Amino acid sequence: MQVWYASYGSNLARDRFMCYLGGGRPPGATRAYPGARDPSPPTGDRGLTLPGDMFFAWESPTWGGGIAFYDATAQGETLARAYLVSEQQFADVAAQEMHRLPGEDLDLSTVLSRARHDLGPGRYESLHLVGELEGHPVLTFTAPDPSALQRNSPTQPYLAMIARGLSGTHGLSVEAITTYLAGRPGAQPGWDVDALRALVTAALR
Repeated sequence: MQVWYASYGSNLARDRFMCYLGGGRPPGATRAYPGARDPSPPTGDRGLTLPGDMFFAWESPTWGGGIAFYDATAQGETLARAYLVSEQQFADVAAQEMHRLPGEDLDLSTVLSRARHDLGPGRYESLHLVGELEGHPVLTFTAPDPSALQRNSPTQPYLAMIARGLSGTHGLSVEAITTYLAGRPGAQPGWDVDALRALVTAALR
């Protein structure tokens, strides 16, 4: 079975996402990824919008600041990028996001039937079914309880990765990306609009 993995954080940038499949260390990250059992590139790649809100929280050991999480119950819209991958590849991506070694398949029957499956208490251990696209389920993952996470501003490398992903996926202008990021909970107080605009401008050069 194939599934769409809907990414809403740094994986908006395709080259960053490919580290989860082929292995490697993304620019600005302190962690290298082993990659998936099947390193083949996704067979589909497209932008989409999810109902719910993206916010920045936690303190990432990989990026040194807040990272993106998704609250499916909140009001708003989240810009995302969906990659069409095999069920096995999705399991290996999820494992690496959960700071586990890839290699074990996931039972997706619960999330496909109930739209949600909490695998554990970790930060990306809640699977969500967020729609269907071209006959395949659209899945993402986030924290089981988004409200329990302390909001925290992200670092420059992490935001730059998201900015490049938003530009490449959704074709947004500097101003549109700046407005979107400024509106995400947790972006401030670390980043005001002027600082975000300067970051996005530099990231898209």
